[in-house]
Amino acid sequence: MPRLTLADFDYALPDELIAQHPARERAGSRLLHVDGNHLADLRFVDLLRCVAPGDLLVFNDTRVINARVRGRKATGGEVELLIERITGPDTAIAQIRASHPPRPGTAIELAAGIQAVVQSRDDRLYALQFLGTDALDCWLDQHGQVPLPPYITHAPDATDADRYQTVYARDPGAVAAPTAGLHFDAAMLDRLDAAGVLRGFVTLHVGAGTFAPVKVDDIAAHRMHAERYSIPQATIDAIAAVRARTVRVVAVGTTSLRELEASAARGLCAGSD
Repeated sequence: MPRLTLADFDYALPDELIAQHPARERAGSRLLHVDGNHLADLRFVDLLRCVAPGDLLVFNDTRVINARVRGRKATGGEVELLIERITGPDTAIAQIRASHPPRPGTAIELAAGIQAVVQSRDDRLYALQFLGTDALDCWLDQHGQVPLPPYITHAPDATDADRYQTVYARDPGAVAAPTAGLHFDAAMLDRLDAAGVLRGFVTLHVGAGTFAPVKVDDIAAHRMHAERYSIPQATIDAIAAVRARTVRVVAVGTTSLRELEASAARGLCAGSD
């Protein structure tokens, strides 16, 4: 394969073409169907034309947490935390945006009298201890914000809290939504069931690294961030059964796809961290 550079991926995307709000209906978006060299411009409600009875759709059931937190340093400087991963009842790993990178020992004042104290740093990620709570997940539910992508410019509201979450989200831990799944609503899932299309679930907690820019010209030298995933035995069994027939396993979005690829490389193991 030819060597790819960062410049190979440059293209102009006008700001006015970046939707700032979702379509009125989840299934109201457009759908591009690629069949060999044939392209068809469809609507998402036409999905049933693209799948067949017995096909297995694999969904990522991760649930987005309120991972964005705002606070202040003792000097008064504003700080923004983006939680990457909750590691304990009062600890987490996070990205920090501040005028100056905080050093170990720095205390960041947060809502409800909570302090986040910097323990250590590894590149973009900081290990934090949250003083004043032993239920960080519950505190984030109350005081954190929906971590909308950086290309969405408005402050999150109640609508975002609902729409930036799949209707089948189950396992909290992601800081970004598996966006391909956002288009499915209950009616579409019912239609798939009625058509004999099967459903399986995996869990991949999308990390804050998904927003990280590529900073090297040689794409092969880019350091990818790690993410946690798990595949239940029921999904493994369903994949094996489908592959024994002349039907397809269809990954819903890139998060499900890369989890299936990683697991296949390991012999389709039951899970990994």
